[in-house]
Amino acid sequence: MNIKKIKELIDLMKENGLTEVEVEEEGKKIKLSKKASGMVEQIVTAPAAATPQGSSPGQEQAAGNGKEVKSPMVGTFYGASSPEAAPFVGVGDVVKKGDVLCIIEAMKLMNEIKAEFGGKISEILIENAEAVEFGQTLFLVEPA
Repeated sequence: MNIKKIKELIDLMKENGLTEVEVEEEGKKIKLSKKASGMVEQIVTAPAAATPQGSSPGQEQAAGNGKEVKSPMVGTFYGASSPEAAPFVGVGDVVKKGDVLCIIEAMKLMNEIKAEFGGKISEILIENAEAVEFGQTLFLVEPA
């Protein structure tokens, strides 16, 4: 699914007052949810065969003594909700499943990237406001 198609889905949501839409196309599933603040959260899942060990692209993969958290999309990495705000996480922080780790901006949409597992942040492998690629490792997390 390309960015143009995602933008069309967002426009469709706005035009029809929808708060959530889910589409499956060519084995890939995308779910867009509009939060109360107006921010649209994008959740992308890929078919299990396309990723190692059956995990989806934004999920963990063994990396030495830690797990990798990879970018589920192309965009710009932000470690905080605004330039003045404290970072979502730092090295040494303990996170649990569902905690927001960062934001990736894609097509002027701010997408929260949430932890899919708990653990301790051992490394942050990208700088704030840096471009990220699909599947690029963002964090290393030691299992709790």
